[in-house]
Amino acid sequence: MSYDEVEIEDMEWNEELQAYTYPCPCGDLFQITKEDLKLGEEIARCPSCSLYITVVYNMEDFLADSDQNRRNNGLQPSKQQPVTVA
Repeated sequence: MSYDEVEIEDMEWNEELQAYTYPCPCGDLFQITKEDLKLGEEIARCPSCSLYITVVYNMEDFLADSDQNRRNNGLQPSKQQPVTVA
C-alpha cells in the first residue's frame, strides 16, 4: 500500500538527481524521473527504505513536453509513409 498520494505540483525538481522528489519520513527523498512519468509510472520510491508514494499527475503534460523537445531539436515525430506494392 502506498504511503501517500502526492500531486506532482507538490514535488520539487532536483537538477542533480534529474528527478522529482518529495521528503520521505526516513529522511531521504522519494524520487521519480520525467522518463518514468512519460512511461505512465506513478510510483515514486525512496532509495533508503521500503516506502513509496503514488504521484498524481496528468500524463499529457509530460508527453506534450516530449513533443516540444523534439520540435526544439529539429526532430519531427515519425510519420508513416505510403508503400507501393507491385
